[in-house]
Amino acid sequence: MSVYRFQGGELKLLKRERLAFEGSRAHEVLAERVGEFCVGLTEFSEVVDNKTTRLHATGVFQQLPQSEAAALVNSLYVDTGLYFNIVEPKLEQFYLETSVAACGSSEMMEGLIRREFRKAVVCGSFQQSLEYIEDVIVRLRGSGTAVLSPPSTRVKPETVGTDFILFDYQDGLKNKRDTWRHKYMHVDAFRRADAVVVCNPGGRVGKGTIFELGFMSALSKRIIFTEEPQDVSVLFPCEVGLES
Repeated sequence: MSVYRFQGGELKLLKRERLAFEGSRAHEVLAERVGEFCVGLTEFSEVVDNKTTRLHATGVFQQLPQSEAAALVNSLYVDTGLYFNIVEPKLEQFYLETSVAACGSSEMMEGLIRREFRKAVVCGSFQQSLEYIEDVIVRLRGSGTAVLSPPSTRVKPETVGTDFILFDYQDGLKNKRDTWRHKYMHVDAFRRADAVVVCNPGGRVGKGTIFELGFMSALSKRIIFTEEPQDVSVLFPCEVGLES
């Protein structure tokens, strides 16, 4: 287990230690030991939460069955308020290659801070927050991230001001039920993304986004809100902010 501080564009290793899991990989044992480690993070920062702290796990955690991994993520979130991001092997390899190319280092975190996402999906209210969403997409693409959906935010003029706007890459609606086809194409892109970025200026989370959050959670996707979500009836594992 390693603790880093990223500040002023510099990554600094603060602590590295080995944790014993007593020969068990049951999610209850893993959650207890990692939870204890998280409590100890107050040694380095007065505030330890899902806005200032990121947890990235590899190694033994990558070998957990999906059900055990989900149970571990949920348990740690309930106990600590932090999202436990289990990095898939291909993404870990990408971080390592990025680190070597950028600075000749074999530290995964050096690659992660340079390009955290290979692919992402951006969600939010396209009717009410399109300019805000466009700014987030520009930031992501500026870091080298491929935005899978929406690939374009140029609105079809005839749909401006309607309840369901369409972008220039989408064909027209056959009828009201056809809105589902376009919605499904958007949420289906979650499967191929490293993370889903939810744009919620002012903390507001619209009904359409609430619907999409169910898909994200069912797929165990990493969810990052741009701002602290407000008025969400059920709290769930997520992170807040793109520049922690």
